[in-house]
Amino acid sequence: MSENEVVFSIARHAAWAPGVASPERWEAWARAPWRFAASDEPKVTAMPAMLRRRAGLLGRMALEVAYECLGQRTDVPTVFCSRHGEVGRAVGLLDDLARGEPLSPTAFGLAVHNASAGLFSIARADRANHVALAAGPATLEHAVIEACGLLADGADMVLLVACDAPLPDVLAGFEDCDEQPYAFAWAMVPAGVQPVRLSWRIEPEPGPAASPRQPGALDVLRFQLAHAPSLVRHAAERRWTWCRDA
Repeated sequence: MSENEVVFSIARHAAWAPGVASPERWEAWARAPWRFAASDEPKVTAMPAMLRRRAGLLGRMALEVAYECLGQRTDVPTVFCSRHGEVGRAVGLLDDLARGEPLSPTAFGLAVHNASAGLFSIARADRANHVALAAGPATLEHAVIEACGLLADGADMVLLVACDAPLPDVLAGFEDCDEQPYAFAWAMVPAGVQPVRLSWRIEPEPGPAASPRQPGALDVLRFQLAHAPSLVRHAAERRWTWCRDA
């Protein structure tokens, strides 16, 4: 393995998007993707109602897949990643400031990037290490590198949760892809059965896409669900190559 690659296996996975919750629906999406629209929210029944009520759509999606993927197991390090995070809550706080209204401490606490990770650990009384990460269009790749670092440091499993949602209207003009609501989780373990390899090298993106693309993390999710042999993405001045080892 070179210094510019990581290898891991996925012991368990889960995914949720509006209207797509069952494995059969995800398999259909992987064969012929369609656009997700925010039409409903996951119930997150595994979380106590008092904490569940604090989460918005993004948090509920992340928590739903985290619970489904990890079950009742604790003491597993987690890496939550989202390109935009709870930016809708942050915009709401800025609107309050602009109107001269006092800020809600609760709203502020839920606007930070590690809000979902915090709710997940509080609800489960889990003291395991958790990381919240954002890295632009290559957020998922950097989260996988972070998770593999934890595996290399001795963890026998790391939970990776990826989630995002469309930007609020005031920021919609800054979207560089067709943002959609989704979340998925991988229980990552050291390379074993059906290993996945991620490698990268410096290489600027060849040029602007002819039409809006789906978020890069969804391309990777499709690669994983469809058991595709490889996927190449350009993001953040890097060429990212995903492949399955034989």
